[in-house]
Amino acid sequence: MKSKTASKLGTLPQDVVDLIDYQSDAIVSREIVKGKTGSVTVFAFDAGQGLSEHTAPFDALVQVLDGESEITIAGKAHTVKASQLIVMPANKPHALKATKRFKMLLVMIRS
Repeated sequence: MKSKTASKLGTLPQDVVDLIDYQSDAIVSREIVKGKTGSVTVFAFDAGQGLSEHTAPFDALVQVLDGESEITIAGKAHTVKASQLIVMPANKPHALKATKRFKMLLVMIRS
């Protein structure tokens, strides 16, 4: 199945970390793939930025591409650095805070 969003990226392979740039005092996102069973999105967080605690009905895989983040899952904080992965399980509260500028790849699995 070919995704319309993926075709906008041009010829692959590409360095994922270069698909998005940091912006001062902001969170920036770029959806790479969107389908019925999931999505892949790249985010860039400036230092101090974050997402407040929330839940999602699906598992989510986060790979930190650059920098460092504190990711809290069900009340337990985890420091996640470049090249590390963490799974945020479905229906568990989670939050993110950029302890340093960081970029991440978020894979949402909807099935």
